[in-house]
Amino acid sequence: MSTQLHYDPVCAAREGAVALVIEPRERDLGGFTVRRVLPASERRMVGPFIFFDEMGPATFPPGQGMDVRPHPHIGLATLTYLFEGEIRHRDSLGFEQPIRAGAVNLMTAGRGIVHSERSGPDRAMTSRLHGIQSWMALPTALEETAPAFAHHPAETLPALEIEGAQVRVVLGSAYGATSPVESYSPIVYLDVQLSAGVELTLPTEHAELGAYVVSGRVRIGARDHARGVMLVARPGATMRVGATAASRLIVVGGEPVGPRHIWWNFVSSSNDRIEQAKREWRSGGFERIAGDAEFIPLPEDG
Repeated sequence: MSTQLHYDPVCAAREGAVALVIEPRERDLGGFTVRRVLPASERRMVGPFIFFDEMGPATFPPGQGMDVRPHPHIGLATLTYLFEGEIRHRDSLGFEQPIRAGAVNLMTAGRGIVHSERSGPDRAMTSRLHGIQSWMALPTALEETAPAFAHHPAETLPALEIEGAQVRVVLGSAYGATSPVESYSPIVYLDVQLSAGVELTLPTEHAELGAYVVSGRVRIGARDHARGVMLVARPGATMRVGATAASRLIVVGGEPVGPRHIWWNFVSSSNDRIEQAKREWRSGGFERIAGDAEFIPLPEDG
C-alpha cells in the first residue's frame, strides 16, 4: 500500500528546490563496494564537503574484513560515521580508536597525517559494515594546521525530534542544537530518520546543502527519489522532504571554502602543494604509523 503525503499548493513547485540529482559511482575496494557521490563531474563540492562515500552495506565472512593500509592526507578533515559495524583507526600521531555505529571519528590532516582503517582484529564471526566517509576541505588559512584526531561517542551528539523526524546533529548547528565535534568553517552534517508519511523542512541557513538518501524513498514536490542519490538544493530554496517509506538521509553542507584541487588523498588550494605532498610520500617524508610497515603507494607508482 502506498503512503499518501499531503502537500500545500506551494509544494507542487518545490521540486524546483532541487538543483541537481547526483548518481553515485560504484567502486569495488576488494570485498566491499563504495558509492562515490563527491566529487562528481556535475558538482565537485557541497559547502566544504569535497568527498562523500557510502561504504557498503557489506557482509564479511569469517576471517575477512576491511583492510585499508596506511596512506597520507593533507589539507582536509575526514569524518567517519557508521550505521553498523566497526572500523579501527590508527594514525601517525599515535592514536588508535575503534569507531562503532553512531559515533564520530574526526581526523584533521592539515599539513599532513598518515592513517589506516581496518576491521577489528577479532574476525572469527561474520560481520557487517555500513557507513559514510566524508572529507571537508579546510579553509585556506588552516590548510597547513597541525594534524589532530578526536573521537566523539554516539551519546554526546544532540538527538532531536523535529516535525516527527528523528535528527542527530553530527557536525555544525541546526534546529537550535550544536554538535560538540570541532568544525573549521560554517558547516552542517545531519543524520535524519523519517517514518513513512513524515515531512521535514531541511535547514535553510546554509549557503549550500545536499541530502543523500541512504535508505527508503522520499518526495520533494511532485518527484520521488530512491535510495543512493544526493539531492543538491538550489541556492536560496527551501527543501521540504517527505518520506513515502521509512527513510534515512545524511544532510551535508555549509559555506564554500573556495576552489580546491583534489588528487588521490590530497586536497589543497595549490596544485604545487599537492605535487610537494606526492614527493614527500614517495620519499618517506611523512611520519609513519608506529609498528605498521605497510603502505599504499601513489597511484602512479602502483
